[in-house]
Amino acid sequence: MLLRQLEYLVALARERHFARAADACFVSQPSLSAAIRKLEHELGVPIVRRGRRFEGLTPEGERVLLWAHRILAERDALQHELSVMRGGLTGTLRLGAIPTALTAASLLTTPFCEQHPLVRVSLESLSSRDITRRLTSFELDIALTYLDDESLRQVRRTPLYEERYLLLTPRDSALAEQRSVRWAEVAGLPLCLLSPQMRNRRIMDEYFAAEGASVTPAIETDTVAGLYTHMAAGRWSSVISHAWLHMFGVPETMRVVPLAHPAHGPRVGLVIADRSPEPVLAKALLETARRVSLREVLDSLLGTYLAPADAATPGPAPGPDPERGPDPER
Repeated sequence: MLLRQLEYLVALARERHFARAADACFVSQPSLSAAIRKLEHELGVPIVRRGRRFEGLTPEGERVLLWAHRILAERDALQHELSVMRGGLTGTLRLGAIPTALTAASLLTTPFCEQHPLVRVSLESLSSRDITRRLTSFELDIALTYLDDESLRQVRRTPLYEERYLLLTPRDSALAEQRSVRWAEVAGLPLCLLSPQMRNRRIMDEYFAAEGASVTPAIETDTVAGLYTHMAAGRWSSVISHAWLHMFGVPETMRVVPLAHPAHGPRVGLVIADRSPEPVLAKALLETARRVSLREVLDSLLGTYLAPADAATPGPAPGPDPERGPDPER
């Protein structure tokens, strides 16, 4: 059994099409098909359901695929450790991130790449469910996601920051000059929010409901960029996470006002699969996260954008979280 055969199988499972899998592996389709048939012969089990086209993997094939991911991950870990011994990390860090945390990812990846210039980063926007699946199947090294997600199993968690929620509203809005606002007050505004399939929106809906309010936004979108695009019209208000300020800031005609409750929302952090050895590149990103301290960076950014409102209405701005730096949890 050759590692190349396992790579072909992983590509076929991913592409679900023999020709596309062959293209991804830079081989001819007959060569890929022959290699997988040889793998079936060597293992003594059918791996692929064949018809006029690819029809999926057999139960035995699914088990072989899991081991293929594991073996290839071990191969990559060996290569990374050897690269460290040669004087520097190399390879590709496979990082997944939920869309609402994607805006803060560059605060980690930029210093990471500066310290490890020979490493490439493959960053994907994924749902929480896809992150869990791909960590389990060795398709991701590490992920940036909500740490309280119930779908996360057998992972090691490193908290980075807690979401803080802000009303983003036009300067001439009735709520724009307030020191803070309640969710029930926000519910009465013409709103543009993320769509309900987004975890961030479902969290917000719980906060609205806790104050006896419900919302029916005029506009819903599944991307933070789509939400901000509508803010430029000067008609809509929204509820945003303070982590989005890093990428999008506050439009010139708008103002941000803190939501009164909760003081701190759900935790966002890095997760890796609970197995040994830990991926070398994932460990390197965790070390970068400990140096950077996203919590402090984002809290400082929040203070910058709240300063104009503080000047108009005297009083202390919300202080930074007393916790400092991420604490790995197992």
